[in-house]
Amino acid sequence: MEGLDMSNPFVRKFYQDEQLRDVGFRSLGENVAVHEDVVIHGVENILLGDNVRIDAFVTIIATGPVEIGSYVHIGSHSHLSGGGGICLGDFSAISQGVKIYSRSDDFSGKTLTNPTVPPEFTGVTGGKVTLGKHVIVGAGSIIMPGVTIGEGSSVGALSLVGGSLPPWGIYFGSPARKVGERSRDLLALERQLLAQRAA
Repeated sequence: MEGLDMSNPFVRKFYQDEQLRDVGFRSLGENVAVHEDVVIHGVENILLGDNVRIDAFVTIIATGPVEIGSYVHIGSHSHLSGGGGICLGDFSAISQGVKIYSRSDDFSGKTLTNPTVPPEFTGVTGGKVTLGKHVIVGAGSIIMPGVTIGEGSSVGALSLVGGSLPPWGIYFGSPARKVGERSRDLLALERQLLAQRAA
C-alpha cells in the first residue's frame, strides 16, 4: 500500500494475518488476505488454511461449517451459503460472482418458504458442498446443495451444477455437462511450488 493516499475513499485494503487473528475464526492459517468489504456471518464456523485470498464484496454465511483450504482464491461478488456445510479443497479457485448454496427451500408449493417462516412450516433441504483439490469454478456459476466436484475438475462460466461431478473433467452449461478432460500437468507445478516453499 506504499505510495497510496489512504484518505482517498476509493482506496480499499485487505486485512492481513495480524489483523485477522482476534476476529474469532475457528482456525486461521498464514498469509491470509480478506478484503475489508467482505461480509461474514458466523466467523466462528470458518476454518482458513494458508495462502488464502478473499476479494471484495464476497458474502460468507457460515451458519454451518465452512472449511477453506490452502492456496484458495474466492473472487469478488461470490456468495457462500454454508448452512449445510461447505469445503473448498487446497488450490481451488472460485471466480467472480459464483454462488454456492448448501441449503434450498422447497419450490414445489407443498411448504412455505423463506427465513421469516418458522422451520416447521418449511421444507428446507440441504447437504454439504465439496470442491476437491484444484477445482476451478468459472464466473457466474451456481452450485447447488449436496454437490461434490471431484479433484481437478473445472466448471465453465455461467454453469449450473445440480449434481456431483467426477474428477478431472471439464464441465460447462446449464445443467453442467462434461465437455472434455482436464490436464493433470498442474500436479507437477504443485509439487514444484511446495518444494520451493519448503526450501
